[in-house]
Amino acid sequence: MARGARGAQGPRGPRRSRSRARLHGAAAPALALVLLAAAGCGSSDDSGRSDGKGPEKTRITVGTMPVADTAPLEMAQRKGFFKAEGLTVRTTTLSGGAESVSRLRAGALDISFGNYVSYFLAHANKAIDVRIVSDAFQSAPRTHAVLVRKDSPVKSLKDLQDKKIGVNTKRNISALLVKKAGKAEGATFDDDKNFAEVDMPNMETALKSGSVEAVQAVEPFVSAIERSGTGRVVADLGKPPTAGFPVAGYAATASFAKDNPKTVAAFQRAMARAQKQAANRSAVVATLPDYTKITADQAAQLNLGGYPAALDPARLRRVVGLMREFGYLKRELDVEPLLVRAGP
Repeated sequence: MARGARGAQGPRGPRRSRSRARLHGAAAPALALVLLAAAGCGSSDDSGRSDGKGPEKTRITVGTMPVADTAPLEMAQRKGFFKAEGLTVRTTTLSGGAESVSRLRAGALDISFGNYVSYFLAHANKAIDVRIVSDAFQSAPRTHAVLVRKDSPVKSLKDLQDKKIGVNTKRNISALLVKKAGKAEGATFDDDKNFAEVDMPNMETALKSGSVEAVQAVEPFVSAIERSGTGRVVADLGKPPTAGFPVAGYAATASFAKDNPKTVAAFQRAMARAQKQAANRSAVVATLPDYTKITADQAAQLNLGGYPAALDPARLRRVVGLMREFGYLKRELDVEPLLVRAGP
């Protein structure tokens, strides 16, 4: 589904190229003065570090995924919200939360989209000192669902108890939602025995091939699998007991947030603006075909969730509670210190 990493959307700086003409006579000193003056007015150096009052780092790399959850990020790019904050953003497409964590830790990403379960688990295990800088998405009916082949005899999660379910990453939000919904039906699932990793764009193929009995997909993949006739929904994870669940946000390392507070604040302002606009369904629908392979007509039929404009520790404690319930966290995790409050 992804179009791969995309380049920065902001205006490009002057290109460095070999000189095609020699400087002669008095023109050289005059041109030198002009170049010096221009250099003195520049807002950043080649590394993207600001030398003025704007963001400390003006060029950042942000991890993303080709799912409905990231529509506001795409909107902020295309509508110039980042540019208005002095940021040039380059996006890189990821497969899931585990990759987000590893690339943040390696410094390959400055900020990344990812699910809260992966971030909190990595933080608790000291794999990364994470900071959440922006909310992204919360579930709604049919935004997250378990699907089986159309001709499968499976009628409930209980029927999948001894089967393989495809998830984009093990021990993340996908598996946790399935486990919670399954518990309500009297079913139990083991992270190693019941779940197999399948990239979201490959889930339909996995169902067709029979390599898994079911998949836990998100939009636009849920609708695509149904529309093709390959599969049908057997469990809607956007309904109780997992209705309105905080799914994902944008994170950075603690060191990046500490060293670049103005950059983070600029990102937060742009994203808050986009998240608020995403409350208008038509704005999201218009954006989806730009970074997924679905058509405008297909986008109009998708099931969309919520796009919170501000971080709410009370909401995120619900994630911690569910992680504790299923043993993902052995001890309580205080989310409050992990949240970077929006700057002015």
